[in-house]
Amino acid sequence: MSDKPAESENHNESRQQALQAELRELVDVVGPGPLVDLLMERAFQLQATDIHLDPLEDGLRLRLRVDGMLHDIIQLPKDAAASVISRLKLAANMDITERRVAQDGHINNQTLQNRRDIRVGSGPTIHGERLVLRLMPDHKRFTEFSELGLSEEQAADITRYCHAPYGMVLSVGPVGSGKSTTIYSCLDYLNQPEMSLATIEDPVERRIEGANQIQIDPKIGFGFAAALRGVLRQDPNVIMVGEIRDSETAHIAVRAGLTGIRVLSTLHSNDAVAAIDVFREFGIPSMFITDSLQGIISQRLIRRVCEKCRAPYQPDAGACEYLGINSDHLSDSKISKGTGCEHCFHTGYLGRTGIYETLGIQGDLREAILRGDSQAEILKMASGLGMTTMEESGKAKVLEGITTVQELHRVLV
Repeated sequence: MSDKPAESENHNESRQQALQAELRELVDVVGPGPLVDLLMERAFQLQATDIHLDPLEDGLRLRLRVDGMLHDIIQLPKDAAASVISRLKLAANMDITERRVAQDGHINNQTLQNRRDIRVGSGPTIHGERLVLRLMPDHKRFTEFSELGLSEEQAADITRYCHAPYGMVLSVGPVGSGKSTTIYSCLDYLNQPEMSLATIEDPVERRIEGANQIQIDPKIGFGFAAALRGVLRQDPNVIMVGEIRDSETAHIAVRAGLTGIRVLSTLHSNDAVAAIDVFREFGIPSMFITDSLQGIISQRLIRRVCEKCRAPYQPDAGACEYLGINSDHLSDSKISKGTGCEHCFHTGYLGRTGIYETLGIQGDLREAILRGDSQAEILKMASGLGMTTMEESGKAKVLEGITTVQELHRVLV
């Protein structure tokens, strides 16, 4: 279902056009250095999360991902493409002579007077080498629970999970759903002088004063499991494991949670209940799952209606039915959509927020997991006990005028 206003389907104007003009001017008069510097500076200003440089037969296609969506910026001519790619690979300490295999690199870039890190990945295509730059968030700023998009009840749930004397707190969802931001928020919340904190990451995304941060290196056999074993011998109170990717790491993390340590981690899972099955597939006995897991936070990121071009909106009968509201009583409704303006690339959306579900492992739910109940049965029980699902969380944000039904369908359906 399309979520762009009809009048903006064929163009993304204004800020995009201004950046296009700047880049075209630089392409004609300067070398790759100033061009790359301007590109990264503008990308940070636009709060982009990624820069894509895709080779074409006749040039290099440059796109920015803003609020989760890719936007075409400019196509660089073929004679400029090689020098731009080489400049970026050089800055990322990558081998500029090797174009046949994938490489990973890292740029420490002083942009907008803040130290910002950029992860770089390259790979071969039939038209040449491709680069994707991941623009890491400002490591000096952490997101408070109140800023994540949680309801008051959900924020209270997460606070309770963090205050538990031991056990695991998991943030789950697909790639790009904001899991790391949530788990860093939990870590920042627990970062007190009396606590010994350690993180195991690949890569270290944010520098945390007061925490011992460890970068794994699979090339020398130093993976999550090996690092976790080492940290457990160093008297930690809190361990943050960047991601549980395999059975071995899952088993060690669960055992750590059972021995009086608070463990924070992320996991790829569609929703909170599905995370339990992922642990089962890793071979974790149900008894260990229930004893070690304090809570699971499942989430997605949705785009917010642009505040500059917000307008009241009358949803159709189908949308009203989906939202569970009466179409005859919408006079005081906050439901809105963006008409598209220069501030939001004419998409009608600017910025993102989260929709969540929080699942505490206790009481009847604990017994259901021990019995080996299915996902559907556990979900039904959790909902009966008052858990707000992600879909319900999203509907509430539509009714508050924060997002739209179309955006909710794009993310969840």
